[in-house]
Amino acid sequence: MTRSSASSAFLDVLAGRSQNVPPIWMMRQAGRYLPEYRELRAKAGGFLDLCFTPEFAAEVTLQPIRRFQFDAAIIFSDILVIPYALGRAVRFEAGEGPRLDPLDTPELIATLKREADFATLEPVYEALRRVRAELDRNVALIGFCGAPWTVATYMVAGQGTPDQAPARLMAYRHPDAFADIIDALVENSVRYLLGQLKAGADALQIFDTWAGVLSPREFARWSIEPTRRIVAGIRKEVPDAKIIGFPRGAGALLPAYVEATGVDAVSIDWAAEPELIRERVQSKVAVQGNLDPLALIAGGAALDRAVDDVLENFARGRLIFNLGHGILPETPIAHVERMIARVRAYRG
Repeated sequence: MTRSSASSAFLDVLAGRSQNVPPIWMMRQAGRYLPEYRELRAKAGGFLDLCFTPEFAAEVTLQPIRRFQFDAAIIFSDILVIPYALGRAVRFEAGEGPRLDPLDTPELIATLKREADFATLEPVYEALRRVRAELDRNVALIGFCGAPWTVATYMVAGQGTPDQAPARLMAYRHPDAFADIIDALVENSVRYLLGQLKAGADALQIFDTWAGVLSPREFARWSIEPTRRIVAGIRKEVPDAKIIGFPRGAGALLPAYVEATGVDAVSIDWAAEPELIRERVQSKVAVQGNLDPLALIAGGAALDRAVDDVLENFARGRLIFNLGHGILPETPIAHVERMIARVRAYRG
């Protein structure tokens, strides 16, 4: 399989080598807080048009790299492209988020295709190739997918809900039917991520945004085990693939996630308990995070303290500086610049 030859501080951390100055990027770094993004978004039309037009997706991916010189770029796409490739109707409504035709009964789940139309996803691969061709070799390129649990929550409910109760109820009442969704997502996510590596991605991230709503038993079944299967499927073809997991809100369940999945790093949210992370997570894998996005909006002394807390807690080990979730649209650009300057002034 063709692989990129990028060499960067970001990849060094994933390979087990801590850095005096932690590499930095931000989740959702290509997005609405940037005027250049808003301009291109208006030109593109629909959100999926932006994702599936390689010229646009590549440009959006590169915008924050040009502005901030981050250590990694993440391809601009969405976690719901796999359901779309599986033939599900996916649409994005302004101010309301994604909408899908819900799979809210076992009978409807039985109609789900098992194999995605990967021709539908070719624009994502082309965008990756374009970005990799333009990036400096010291800037890593990240591919990604949504974790099966999180993607399934949207497929069952047809939209996001406050605690994803529809999917949780489906998993309790009809676990075999729910497992059919998970199995389809695992199998197609492996193929999708392998395609991203072949197209030029240097590392992969698996976003399990809704992992934190699960009980420990359900977390083991629906978050850990599907992620383990994806990692194993990728490593079967690309043994040295670098993979980051983000089971948001996992808290005390993170050590079990790390142990079982085989990921090279985990993203942690801002509520993670530092001592637990240092002793039981960072001692085994790299950590990525965990600045509160609201501290980035607040700016000033509050932002400085929050940045310093992340560095004090984790920068002596393997750390990729990031947010604890995606940057929010109302974030001032000057605050991002202040954060980056403070991180890059650090000397461990």
